This record gives sequence, structure tokens and C-alpha cells, in this order.
Amino acid sequence: MTTDTPRVSAAWLTLREPADAAARAPELVEPVRRRLAAARPVVIHDLGTGTGSMGRWLAPRLPGPQHWIMHDRDADLLKQAMAEMTDTAADGAPVTVESRLGDITRLTATDLDGASLVTASALLDMLTADEVERVVAACAGAGCPTLLTISVTGRVELTPPDPLDADIAAAFNAHQRRTVGGRSLLGPDAVDATAEAFGRRGATVLVRSSPWRLGPDQAELISEWFTGWVDAACEQRPELGRQVAAYAHRRLADAAAGRLRVVVHHSDILAACE
Repeated sequence: MTTDTPRVSAAWLTLREPADAAARAPELVEPVRRRLAAARPVVIHDLGTGTGSMGRWLAPRLPGPQHWIMHDRDADLLKQAMAEMTDTAADGAPVTVESRLGDITRLTATDLDGASLVTASALLDMLTADEVERVVAACAGAGCPTLLTISVTGRVELTPPDPLDADIAAAFNAHQRRTVGGRSLLGPDAVDATAEAFGRRGATVLVRSSPWRLGPDQAELISEWFTGWVDAACEQRPELGRQVAAYAHRRLADAAAGRLRVVVHHSDILAACE
């Protein structure tokens, strides 16, 4: 990813972390545990680590000593991830961590040499088709399982429904697929593109649903997500702006009052080359 890629704020990552943790497909953890049973210590490369939520979620679910290598292009996020990483595995074994600053789309299999597992969260939809191919080639070349979680699929459900929901969703999805800085993002197409890329390399690929299910207890997250969702849609289709003001006011009032429920659909991928 280049400097044209928007910086993700630590505040947003912190706000969404509980929803991500609740959404990730737990049934993909057991196959990972089985694959890692003989590895000591387990070496895990986390790509686009952000504030480290993937490590905090997965490390306590895996037994045995673990060493996490966190990759990101943002030094401040990496510093926070290092400081907040858990130090204990599922069975009480130690968890250690190091950071690597750089562009994860330029990694090769050599950079991942010795990996027991590669992980990422909320990453794929921000990549281009070429970048997905490079990331998949590196992971497959490393010969270890890859667990990629919380990738948007383009489906959103708001309750109660509103006639404008479908127009906003379509404009948002188009924004996710936009070309920026010469990069044509995959957005909601990333899950299929990634699964196909692993499949071409002979991997066994499992895809599972991992939706956010947000209700009154997540009113702050709903409001932040909704505002970003609408802003992106209006950036993509400025003509929507004339209709959106009253719509947004209604929706945000419903969120604040605990009346709005949102399901944001994602998918998790586990790929393993035999």
C-alpha cells in the first residue's frame, strides 16, 4: 500500500475491536490449532496489524509458546500494538512480540520464512487485485496456514429499514471499489479474489461468515460506522447529498436512542497449502 492509502485512526480501531472479536468465525480456530499442534514455538506473522486486535483475540485461543511478528506501515499503530499485546497463551505459555515497519503488499515468501501461521484482519478490501496476488503468493510460498478475518462483503442490513438504505449501500460499495492514487481497490470483491488466488495455488480454502451484529449496546460504534458509511457514499455520488441530511438525522437519532440495529456482513478465510 502506498502513501495514497488513507491512514486508519487508532481511535476507530479501538472502537471497533469488541465487534470484530465477537464477529470472527470461531470455527476456524480449531483447524488452526490442529495445524499448529507440532510447532514449538508458534511463529505468527500478522499483516496490517493496526493496534494489534488480531493478536489480542487469537493468542489466548492458541496453546503453547508463541512469537508474534507484527507488520504495518504506521509506526504509531505498531507501537501501540506492541504495548497492548497479551503475554499469555491459552495454556499459560509465554507470548512474545516484535514489530516490522513496511508495506505488507511487498512481502515475499522469504520475508515469511519460518512462519507457522499468517494472519490479518480488516485488510483485504483495501487492496488491489495485484496486491492480493502478491500477498497470497507470499503466504502460499511460506507453506503455512493463513487466517484472514473481517473482510467486508458489501451486504448491510439496517433495522428498521429505510427507502434510502439501498442507494447508500450501492454508493458505498462503489466507493470501496474506487480508484485512488492509481490503485483500483477490490472492496467487496476481495474475499472471492483472495479465495480464488489461494485455490489456484492448490490451497484448501474455508470461507465463513463473520458479521457485525450491532444493537443498543453499540450505539457509539453504530453512529461512527454509519457516519463513515454515508460520507463515503456521498463522496462517490454527490447527488445523494440533497436527500441524505434528513435521513442521517433520523438514523443517528435512532442509534442514540437504541432503536437502530445494524448487521454488517464480513467473511473470514482460512487457507492452507498441503
